[in-house]
Amino acid sequence: MIAIGPYTLDNNVALAPMAGVTDLPFRRLCKRLGAGLVVSEMVTSDTRLWNSRKSRQRLVHSDECEPRSVQIAGGDPEMMADAAQRNVELGAQVIDINMGCPAKKVCKKAAGSALLRDEPLVRAILEAVTAAVEVPVTLKIRTGWSPEQRNGVTVARIAEDAGIAALAVHGRTRADRFNGEAEYRTIAEICRAVDLPVFANGDIASPKQAGKVLAQTGAAGIMIGRAAQGRPWLCGQIAHYLAHGELLPEPHREEKAAIMLEHLRGLYEFYGEFMGLRIARKHIGWYLQQAPGAEQFRRRFNQLESAAEQEAALYSYFNDNNFEELAA
Repeated sequence: MIAIGPYTLDNNVALAPMAGVTDLPFRRLCKRLGAGLVVSEMVTSDTRLWNSRKSRQRLVHSDECEPRSVQIAGGDPEMMADAAQRNVELGAQVIDINMGCPAKKVCKKAAGSALLRDEPLVRAILEAVTAAVEVPVTLKIRTGWSPEQRNGVTVARIAEDAGIAALAVHGRTRADRFNGEAEYRTIAEICRAVDLPVFANGDIASPKQAGKVLAQTGAAGIMIGRAAQGRPWLCGQIAHYLAHGELLPEPHREEKAAIMLEHLRGLYEFYGEFMGLRIARKHIGWYLQQAPGAEQFRRRFNQLESAAEQEAALYSYFNDNNFEELAA
């Protein structure tokens, strides 16, 4: 089992923080379906921006899955330390630092994976945050700034020296963004270089693939990102396989219908009907993206303007059609 400070995780599979995806309703669902750790969407360290609707929703920690892990992003050590303190006051039990996001709007502010170019600044931020809070601090990075500057091992050692409790590593550099294939050699080097629990991340979409990555890297755990979109049960499937060597079947049609309805209702409750039904559209698209014949349904679903209509449409979709492919 993996321990992060005083918290022992249920298993060694974590859900990666993804802006616009891993909101509280989705995290709750993934946790219930077997994820060992879920991490909040990224929250800016600039507390002056916390009055926006998006930030206010991301700062709701009281109803969070435990341990309540909150990711913060920024490039100023003092602001990051203050943001960490403020989030702990709001109920965060683990602070996660984002040094892995490759998005231009994050990197141009010298945050996310842009920080990997400046190792002294990395150290200053990590030391400031770990000194500012008594809860465990974790870190998410990439393998480096570019294939020519793959300094993940150095950054991992800085993190260990600064008191970081666990590390997640995406097997691409910032320059790679999400192009090409993830490489795990650098993750393996990081695992050998530090005594921290390391979560391997990047292009892991199945239980067997997760097993191969663990064997290849020697990582303590797996972190699942984009592959969980529309598959909130994936982390649980992977955790079961890693623990027992047994592949769980995909949820059958009725189970998927129930999960999707649970997700919709969680979105309506959290965001309110107006925003909830709009956010539901992308999630339903992810759930059904592999279902033959579902494109027409998705187009119609995206035109619906009430929660009741969305629920009724989903009931109709599963009850009127024999989409056995959904259980494949």
